[in-house]
Amino acid sequence: MKTFLQKSKRWLPGAVISIALIAIILNAVDIPKTITALRDANHTLLLIAALLTLLWLIVRGVVWRTLLRDIPSYRDTFISLGEGYLMNNFLPFRLGEFGRAFLLSQKTKLSFTEILPTIIVERIFDLVISAAILITAVPFVAEAEGTEQIGYIIGGIVLVAIAILYYVAHHQEWALDLFNKLTVRIPKLQELGGELVESLLAGLSVFTEGLLFLRFIFWMLINWGIAILQYTLIITAFFPQANLIWGMFGLGAAAFGNAVPSLPGAIGTLEAAVGGSLELLSGDISTALAVALIVRLYNYLFTGIVGIYGFNTEGETLSGIYQKLQEFRKKQN
Repeated sequence: MKTFLQKSKRWLPGAVISIALIAIILNAVDIPKTITALRDANHTLLLIAALLTLLWLIVRGVVWRTLLRDIPSYRDTFISLGEGYLMNNFLPFRLGEFGRAFLLSQKTKLSFTEILPTIIVERIFDLVISAAILITAVPFVAEAEGTEQIGYIIGGIVLVAIAILYYVAHHQEWALDLFNKLTVRIPKLQELGGELVESLLAGLSVFTEGLLFLRFIFWMLINWGIAILQYTLIITAFFPQANLIWGMFGLGAAAFGNAVPSLPGAIGTLEAAVGGSLELLSGDISTALAVALIVRLYNYLFTGIVGIYGFNTEGETLSGIYQKLQEFRKKQN
């Protein structure tokens, strides 16, 4: 019982948030209207958006392989990426991020500790770019006074964050010493956090290699550009009056919805983020939910195909890899 209560502290907040949001959504929408919206949508645009979803996944493989300095083959990188996203959809605590690092380490000469920092850096830049996209869209969709100023403030914070990361990347010993000094009276935090800080610093070395950094930024921007176009087409399939700003606003909201604690796969939080953002623009929450459901479908479909293929060829299962990850984490501790 005690063990259960200890573990529940980790997953219970996310579960409560997801269940609460699902209840709110179901209470707010007209389900028959959502079904009608799905039936009457522009299916040509949805087909193109589906192809863009696949293209996004392919380019994301290039992004990750660039951070890995092209050491693994593209196939191994892409398959591990799909497996990781599949795990994120069904396993708790975003274990897919650790899972793809673990699985790729089994296929290549790179170790887990060499791979994990690249994922941390990838996620940091995802957060920065998604914030920039949302900031760009907000002044166009919000009529309240002062929204532009808020956008500038948040934009400034993003730039400062990048500058700090750049500085830390070039002064890693100083950063590690600072962390150790700040946590000297909290040994457990120093022990657990020290490994994470060291991994982060290793990943930030991309800032110190000019050509590698430019290649990474190039492919990352291409990747996010595809995502903007994908979201714009999905939204336009349901709201013909939509434009690129709608796509940017929906994508930015979805990115932050994925970051909120929730059940695996951002259940509830993704629907609330996408549906809520489009309800602000259109006033139609029921059709907005239809958009969110398509976004989820495409996410599950394409990452599922790649992930299941990878698991089958490697003789793995979700439950099996979950057990391996638990054992691996115990060894690391």
